[in-house]
Amino acid sequence: MKKEGSPKKVNDTQPKIAGFSHRAFGIIKFVLGVCLLPFVYSATVAFLSELGALEKTVNHYFFGGIIGFLIIYLFIYEPTIIYNKGQKILEMAFRFFTPLVKVAPYLLPIYTIILFIIYLVYSLISKPTGVIRYFVLLFGFSIGSHLIFSAKSLRVRQSDFLKANYIFGFSFIYIINLAIIAFGFSLIFSSFSFVNFSNNSFQIGRSIFTVIFKQLFL
Repeated sequence: MKKEGSPKKVNDTQPKIAGFSHRAFGIIKFVLGVCLLPFVYSATVAFLSELGALEKTVNHYFFGGIIGFLIIYLFIYEPTIIYNKGQKILEMAFRFFTPLVKVAPYLLPIYTIILFIIYLVYSLISKPTGVIRYFVLLFGFSIGSHLIFSAKSLRVRQSDFLKANYIFGFSFIYIINLAIIAFGFSLIFSSFSFVNFSNNSFQIGRSIFTVIFKQLFL
């Protein structure tokens, strides 16, 4: 009877260990997500600072694209099918590299990247002085749609008790997407510096951590 009962104890223990490890990993991701929040702020401030160096027209069209998407999304139509097709494109592109198959669709704004490539090719053929504002409008529209749908997808999929996956995942996605759009703008506009964006993001984030550390431990 003892021999028959021993496997049951092992089987009962395994779910408890798995549940504990899942919660412990969730707490770790929650802490990492909170640690990313200062860099979410610093990256936003650094990006807006570099964007402010551009012409006001560029700023108006970029934010006009974001606001335009929000109006369409909230009051007219949710273009979910377009976002899903973009995800499928990335899944096909990274199908030979399994670790990125599930991450890339959320991490990379495929339509924004395609627009940058189209613009760079077009700029080699002709001077894009007249159409640059429309590309900037589409950049804002595409990056806004990617962030909104990525946030929605992550929120629906995550069921952990601390929402650790959502906080960490979306913070990371936001920072990467901001870096991508900053890099693209640095290729288009000479007054937009990706190096300054990166340095300022790091310096502001580090200063926030320094202040928090001094408040807590000094």
